[in-house]
Amino acid sequence: MAAAQGKVIITCAVTGSIHTPTMSPHLPITPDEIAEAAIQAARAGAAIVHLHARDPKDGRPTQDPELFRQFARKIKAESDVVINFTTGGAPTMSIEERLQPTLRLKPEVASLNMGSMNFGLYEMLGRYKEFKHDWEKPYLAGSDDRIFKNTFKDIAEIECYDIGHLYVAAHFVDRRLLKPPLFIQSVFGIRGGIGPHPEDVLHMKRTADRLFGDAYHWSVLGAGRNQMFIAAMSAVMGGNVRVGLE
Repeated sequence: MAAAQGKVIITCAVTGSIHTPTMSPHLPITPDEIAEAAIQAARAGAAIVHLHARDPKDGRPTQDPELFRQFARKIKAESDVVINFTTGGAPTMSIEERLQPTLRLKPEVASLNMGSMNFGLYEMLGRYKEFKHDWEKPYLAGSDDRIFKNTFKDIAEIECYDIGHLYVAAHFVDRRLLKPPLFIQSVFGIRGGIGPHPEDVLHMKRTADRLFGDAYHWSVLGAGRNQMFIAAMSAVMGGNVRVGLE
């Protein structure tokens, strides 16, 4: 089973790359807004903040290292929260583009998606008649024919969207590309990945236990409406939780 620990580690993702500005006026977009959201999350109890960046002009996801530098500097000036950069960015980005902030700024933690997958956002289109920015509709619509690429050649925090991703992580441990203990973030409810049913959560945990024994720490992320009950399941099972936006 996962490594024993005395407390639940809470990670908060404050802006993500799935949601677009039309979906909420409260979505943090500028470096100042992202930094303030991260600082407030830390004050509310988050030990780790998972950070994406957005173009301040129109809110689209970006991996511009300078934007990451701006909000990371502000967060560090006011908080000792652990900073976690995305290397996932958005499915529209190249692996080279996605890696730039982490390679240049070297945060304490960086996420690592453990496999390619369909990453369906297109179902959100039916909820909105109009969009604030021209990029939003094609960004969502194009996800029905887009693969979020993370191959063996492409490949801290390990993000697993499906059971097969756990086996990829185990393969990388065998090849000594990853060194235990691992911090495994299991993601439930993204279209194209494992579902949000309680049995899916149990299956993911049992598989990780079998593959890694006590050489890993487990955390969960439930997409959208699935967030609270999946987080509660993880806490009851001795795991950690991630809240916020993906």
